[in-house]
Amino acid sequence: MYVKLCGLRTGADVEVAVDAGADAIGFVFTTSARQVDLDTAKRLVAAVPPEVLTVGVFAGVPALEAADLAVAAGVGAIQLHGDYPREAFTELADLPVKLIRATSLKPDTDLRVGAYGEDLLLLDSPIPGSGHTWELDTDTRLEGHWLLAGGLTTTTVAEAIKRTRPWGVDVSSGIESSRGVKDHTLMRAFVTAAREA
Repeated sequence: MYVKLCGLRTGADVEVAVDAGADAIGFVFTTSARQVDLDTAKRLVAAVPPEVLTVGVFAGVPALEAADLAVAAGVGAIQLHGDYPREAFTELADLPVKLIRATSLKPDTDLRVGAYGEDLLLLDSPIPGSGHTWELDTDTRLEGHWLLAGGLTTTTVAEAIKRTRPWGVDVSSGIESSRGVKDHTLMRAFVTAAREA
């Protein structure tokens, strides 16, 4: 099970995430309780070993602006979160990074991984980072590299994996002691719970 821990803001967060065995670490660049500035992101990214994917998370930012920030920070992937059109991913196609399309489940959501040229698809709740959950119809089976997000916690992740059979999971608010503040015990417990599921 691929595990992404998102919204990390401190060196201690990164150290714990790596030690816990996270496959990917997300840094939020847009306005949020979890936002990091470019200098902080560069410092944190530099502390992550190459086998762990570093992800710049962007919402409501033009794709090319996201690209400039991501390249400057040195992240290995760009996550465009929200209603980005296919053209936004086309603009980033030549960058030497992975692309992640993060969206919520709507009647018209294209659930084919790679439909917009992305490497990974992330299905989130309608309000990202809120801890709100959503229900994926158990008849809906996605293929390929897709991550389940939205309301996952150490106590809900195993059942969510069992029901939806994702390739991976992504968590942010579910590993926090307060909004934007990571709980290192919960971070470790989440990775363990996801892998054991």
